[in-house]
Amino acid sequence: MSFLRMLSNKFKMPDASNVLPGRDTPIMTPGKHFVNGHDLDGPYPDGMKEIYVGMGCYWGAERAFWELPGVYVTAVGFAGGTTKNPTYHETCTGQTGHTEIVKVVYNPEEISLEQLLKVFWERHDPTQGMRQGNDVGTQYRSALYLTSDADIETAKETAKTYQRALKEIGKDTPITTEIGRLDVFYYAEEYHQQYLAKNPDGYCGLGGTGATCPLPFSSQSPQQ
Repeated sequence: MSFLRMLSNKFKMPDASNVLPGRDTPIMTPGKHFVNGHDLDGPYPDGMKEIYVGMGCYWGAERAFWELPGVYVTAVGFAGGTTKNPTYHETCTGQTGHTEIVKVVYNPEEISLEQLLKVFWERHDPTQGMRQGNDVGTQYRSALYLTSDADIETAKETAKTYQRALKEIGKDTPITTEIGRLDVFYYAEEYHQQYLAKNPDGYCGLGGTGATCPLPFSSQSPQQ
């Protein structure tokens, strides 16, 4: 395969003719969160909710969420594609259809969905398509996967709000974030989990646009 063809594959989703099959066996058994010791795969306390965010490289994105009050646990992995139980290197080929995703389990009594979405919109550039800064490929596309129709609608409303905020700072590029219901989440390899806690000087390409995503008064945390 030529270099140009390999590069072009990074910008388009695979089809049935070139998608990788993957495997039936998970590539890792989720253990404990390196920072807070909670089980990555549960069981979680009653009342917890989940949101799955794609903001480019998942190392920095995960740290942005585990530091938030009200977030119970985070984990990194892959979603939005076809390949079963993909490896990181398979995902980087562009032939799995997955994007790098952070699973965020949170207590809605302590932090609202809107507050989490505010962090999502402000901490990356959701207008770049199949890339995030210098990280290029389908695995770096912006994405929001949720677990209920109500949460999907909330995410879409905040996207409209943030689009207006981008316009106010002179950025007219449309948001390309993929918003929909989570199909399946596959955990990434153990060494990727909480990577920047294990490697404080590790790479973090996270960066926003400078636009602020306003929150409605009703979405403020009960603790505020």
